[in-house]
Amino acid sequence: MEVGEAFVYVVPLKRIYFGRRSNRAKRAVDYIRKFVSKNVKVSLQDVVIMDDVNSFIWKNSIEKPPRRVKIIVEMKEFKPEEGESVKKVLVRLAGEKVRVGKYEIKNKQ
Repeated sequence: MEVGEAFVYVVPLKRIYFGRRSNRAKRAVDYIRKFVSKNVKVSLQDVVIMDDVNSFIWKNSIEKPPRRVKIIVEMKEFKPEEGESVKKVLVRLAGEKVRVGKYEIKNKQ
């Protein structure tokens, strides 16, 4: 059994509303990727945003993303068939009842 770490963040997207309306949702996704890479200290290429976060941002159209998003950031280590293991950071949508902070995740493997 492996023990991993997960972090719950609330990402403020208020600053996305300054500027053009035509691409706010795309800028919000890019801002979440940048926010996670800065707080977890990984590169932008190692951040994987799951479909539930993406659809939550895009559900009101490209012009009106939500003002804040509560996300769960989970560190995963993938082992390809050949070579070294690769670390990725998965970003999922958190529920309303989940509190902000650090959690331990137990995986059965």
